[in-house]
Amino acid sequence: MELDAAIRALRNNPAGVRFQELARYCDCFFGEPRQRGTSHRIYRTPWSGDPRVNIQSDRGMAKVYQVRQVIRALEKLRDEG
Repeated sequence: MELDAAIRALRNNPAGVRFQELARYCDCFFGEPRQRGTSHRIYRTPWSGDPRVNIQSDRGMAKVYQVRQVIRALEKLRDEG
């Protein structure tokens, strides 16, 4: 999966992203979540500071603010190469 394509797909309609799709992007670029099986999935990112991405399902859909959080994290991942 290409990083820029993932960013474009998420930016296209942040309010229409299914939770499973967002989780698939996070699994691909950040690895296995630290927590799974609850309402939240927490992913570690490779930088210091706030090194996590937290997502949760809202009746099968991803929360818009969390989609934006993932977009920012993916952009940072791309920019830091």
